[in-house]
Amino acid sequence: MLGLQFETTTSWADIAKDNLEQILTDHAFLEQKAASNAVSIIINYSEETELVKEMSNIAIEEMQHFKMVHLLMVKRGMVLGREQKNDYAVQLQKFFPKTKDRTDALIQRLLVAALIEARSCERFKVFSENMEDDELKKFYKNLMISEANHYTTFLQFARQYQDREIVDKKWHALLKYEAEMMKVRGTIAKIHG
Repeated sequence: MLGLQFETTTSWADIAKDNLEQILTDHAFLEQKAASNAVSIIINYSEETELVKEMSNIAIEEMQHFKMVHLLMVKRGMVLGREQKNDYAVQLQKFFPKTKDRTDALIQRLLVAALIEARSCERFKVFSENMEDDELKKFYKNLMISEANHYTTFLQFARQYQDREIVDKKWHALLKYEAEMMKVRGTIAKIHG
């Protein structure tokens, strides 16, 4: 369903489970960044009414997810750590050449966002399926569904703003690039690590 070309191994889930405070801190900040990205799209494409409506919903939902992760950490006696750089997103953004064309720039942002959501969804699935902790299992399963919805929203908008054949060609090239990236990841307690 997600179209990802590289599957996360269960060994990543073991690393994440053994470093729960670190993975939750990383996850919390990723939710903030996802909300910020949606707000940034609103600011830069404010004339696109339907896009603004959906990005508003996503921004609110992502901040609710941040709050949920933070409350879970507090409940478990954890403290939200410092934000760490998300080199995964940075590398994805480097895939597309810089452009001054507003539509192309929007398509690139939407495709990168769709892929980040798809990978998060896949990681949450792996995490939930390899958890003994019932609360976390349920928590990540529910978030997985939300991430899948965000993934399809971003991809649908990309296909709405540009010819689907062109968008799908870009999407498949980005998926291939990301799969190569992921082959050397999965060794640290980060959602995309």
